[in-house]
Amino acid sequence: MATALSNLSEYDASKVPNCNGAKVALVISEWNEEITSGLAKGAIETLTKHGVDDEDIIVRHVPGAFELPLGAQMVLEKDEELDAVICIGCVIQGQTKHFDFVCQGTTQGIMDVGLNYALPVIFCVLTDNTIEQSRARSGGEHGNKGVEAAVTALKMIHFNH
Repeated sequence: MATALSNLSEYDASKVPNCNGAKVALVISEWNEEITSGLAKGAIETLTKHGVDDEDIIVRHVPGAFELPLGAQMVLEKDEELDAVICIGCVIQGQTKHFDFVCQGTTQGIMDVGLNYALPVIFCVLTDNTIEQSRARSGGEHGNKGVEAAVTALKMIHFNH
């Protein structure tokens, strides 16, 4: 696995722009809340570390990962001042093909929203085989994918301005 050789929370802060004045929404899946809350914590800490004010971080929750694209679209339609949306979710492999359908639909949907709005809509959805793998990537031994997603959002906001 690619993550096994790196820590998702490690990055060169000097290469991340200060985005003071930027407005970012986090759309967070309630499913696998233990994992998604850890990802959200990492994302929020990283955004504020790089200049995004607390009041400029909007947090919205949707039931599951499959609802993330529509949630992102809805938040973008309600707030035209948003500079980016980070979609946070976690889908863990089960014994049926449901995992494949949810992952494919969620991934395609998030990409489509970003392309349709020409704004950064960042994919922060863990698609792991086990809960242990998800824990390792949401603040555990492999760091926090939420940090990586926030860094991506900040760099794309800077790119877009």
